[in-house]
Amino acid sequence: MTDPKIPSRVPYVLDCKPGTYAWCSCGMSKKQPYCDGSHAGTSFVPKIETITEAKKVAWCGCKHAKTKPFCDGSHSKLPK
Repeated sequence: MTDPKIPSRVPYVLDCKPGTYAWCSCGMSKKQPYCDGSHAGTSFVPKIETITEAKKVAWCGCKHAKTKPFCDGSHSKLPK
């Protein structure tokens, strides 16, 4: 597997508390947008992100953003 799966063509917009989050980069996690270890055996690894204050976060759902793990609108340019 060289390209990530696309679990969502829109971002996961969530209220996040301060803490450390492991964003799924492979697209196979059943706990999107977070990693559940489904990448095992692939070249993918989760992107670890630290949130320092409570805020709303737009996590990339298509796994193709250039600003991983955050949405940059790349989902609108993906082929249907």
